[in-house]
Amino acid sequence: MKRKFILAPVLLLAGSLAFAGIKPERLRCEYINNPQVVDIQNPRLSWINVADQGERGQFQTAWEIRAAGTKEKLLSGEADLWNSGKTMSSESVNVVYNGKKLDSRQECWWQVRVWDSKGKVSGWSEPAFWCMGILDPGEWKAQWIGAPWQGEEALPRPASPRPASPDYKPAVLPPPAPLLRKSFMISKEVASARAFVTGLGFFEFYANGQKISKDVLVPNLTLYGKRDDIGPIGIMSGNNFSEYRVMYLSYDITAHIMKGENVIGAFLGNGFYNPASYWCQGYGSPRFLGQIYIRYTDGTEDIIITDNSWRADLGPVTMDLIYDGEHYDARLEKPGWNNAGFDDSGWQYAAIRKAPEGILKAHMSPTDRVMEVLPPVKTEKLGDGHYKIDFGHEISGWVHLMNITGEAGRKIEIKYICESAMGANSYIMKGGVPESYSARFTWFVFREAEITNWPGELKPGQIMAEAVYTDVETTGKFECSSELFNTINRIWWRSQTDNMHGGVASDCPHRERSPYTGDGQVSCVTVMHNFDARPFYTKWIRDIYGARNKDNGYVPNGAPWQPGCGGGVAWGAAMNIMPWEFYIHYGDR
Repeated sequence: MKRKFILAPVLLLAGSLAFAGIKPERLRCEYINNPQVVDIQNPRLSWINVADQGERGQFQTAWEIRAAGTKEKLLSGEADLWNSGKTMSSESVNVVYNGKKLDSRQECWWQVRVWDSKGKVSGWSEPAFWCMGILDPGEWKAQWIGAPWQGEEALPRPASPRPASPDYKPAVLPPPAPLLRKSFMISKEVASARAFVTGLGFFEFYANGQKISKDVLVPNLTLYGKRDDIGPIGIMSGNNFSEYRVMYLSYDITAHIMKGENVIGAFLGNGFYNPASYWCQGYGSPRFLGQIYIRYTDGTEDIIITDNSWRADLGPVTMDLIYDGEHYDARLEKPGWNNAGFDDSGWQYAAIRKAPEGILKAHMSPTDRVMEVLPPVKTEKLGDGHYKIDFGHEISGWVHLMNITGEAGRKIEIKYICESAMGANSYIMKGGVPESYSARFTWFVFREAEITNWPGELKPGQIMAEAVYTDVETTGKFECSSELFNTINRIWWRSQTDNMHGGVASDCPHRERSPYTGDGQVSCVTVMHNFDARPFYTKWIRDIYGARNKDNGYVPNGAPWQPGCGGGVAWGAAMNIMPWEFYIHYGDR
C-alpha cells in the first residue's frame, strides 16, 4: 500500500508537467543563426516548430519570447530586455522584437516557448543570440587607412576587349597586397572585446597571430560608392544610383585579447573594389576600417581605431586581381607580423584614405567560406614535377598545397582547367621548412589542375581542392528513379553554388562573375526551393533596389551595377519578381 501512495503523487506530477507536442528549434534573427551584427532597431525573430515523436497535425497556437542582456540573466528567468508574455498567434516567422530600445553594441540573448493545438506549452528553447551593430553613424571614429605607397585611385581599366578576343590584353598589375598592424598595451583584466571591421575590396582580420573567423573573400559585394570616369550611359546615369553602402562585420575577439602587448592586423586584397577589368570599373586602392571595443572587469572601456598610427608594409601576395589570379612569394613573408614582439620599426605609417560614399551597414548576409574539400580522384604524371590532377567535380575555389618541401625560390605554377579558364596562380617557396598555400583574394573555376615545377614526387595528401561559395544551407533534396534526372539535379546544384559569391548570384563564375538580374530572377525560384536563401536574397534584393536610377527608376541588368551592364525589361523585372517569389517561398511580407 505504501508504494501505491508514493506512486500516485508522482503520476499526478508527471501529468501536470506534460509538455506540448511541439518544440521550437532553429531560432533565427533576421534569418541568421546567432548573427554577430544586426543594425535593425527592431529585428525579426523566427523559429521552426518540431513535432514531438513525429506527431501529425500539430500546430502552434501561441508563443512567448523572453530576451535578456546576458545569457546568465536569460537562463535565470530575468528577461531585462523583453518579456512578451503569452501571445495568441500561429506566427513563427518574422516576429518583430518589441522590447526595450536597443543600444549600439547591445548583446541580446533570447528564448521562445510555444503552445500547441491542445493548449499545452513547450519547454523553453535553447538560447539564441544577436549583437547590435553601430547604430549611429556619428559613433564611427575610425578612419579608412591604406598603403602609403599607393594612391587613392583605382587601377586603370585595360583598353582592350573581352578575354575571348584575340587582341585581349591583361590588366595592369597592382602592387603587392599590403599588411596593416597596430600594437597596443593592456594593463587591466579584459571582460570582453569586439571588433567592427571591414576592408575594400577583400580583407583578412587578425588578432595576436590568429586569423579571426573562417570567412573568406569578405565583405560581400555592394555598390561601394561613386566611381570616376563613369558618365551617362544610355538611360543609365553612371553615378546616380539610389543607394550606396559598405558592409562591415563584427567579431567577438575576447578570447584573443589579454593583458600586456596585443596586436591586431589586416591583410588587404583588391577584390571588386579595384578589379582592373575591361567591364568592371574600379573605385580605388584597397583600404581598411576598424573600431575595436575592449571592456575591462572594472567597467571601463578602451577603443582602438584605424588611423595613421597604424603601420604598413608589403605582404607576400605579390599580385591579386579578382579576374586575373594571384601570385604568392613566401620569401617575402613577415613571420610574426600580426603578433606581439614583432619589430615594425622598418614599416611605414599607414596612409589615411578617402571614405567611400557608401553608408556603413551591418553585414547581415552569409559570407563566402571553404564549404567542401575534395581529394584528387586521379593524378597523372606528365613529366618531372609536372602533374595533372582531376578532383572529380567542377568547382569554384582553389587548390590547397600542403606540407611541401623544396629549395627557396622554386616557383610552383598552378593552371586551372575548365571550359573558359581565367586567372593565373603561382607559389614561390621560401625553403627550409614544410610549406602550405592556398589563394586568398580570388577564386578559380576548375575540375582539373595542372601543376608544374613541383619539388620531387607529389605524395597523397599534399594537394586538395577547396570549394568556395556563399554559406547558404541546402534545405531541399531531389531524388527519383531516373539516374539521368538525378545527375542533372546534381550538376545544377554544383553550377548554382559555383555562382554564389559575395551575396549575389553571377551569370558565370569565371569569365564575367557579374550579378545579372535577369539570370537571377529566372533562377531564384529553384534556388529558394533548394536552399535557405533568406538572408542571401534579402541582401541581393536590397542591391537591386539600390541600383535603380534615383531620377527615373530604371533598373539595370546588373546589381550591384558594373559598367557595361545595360539590359531590358527582363532584367529590370527582377525588381518585382524576386521580392514576390521571396514572399511566396518564405512568407516575408
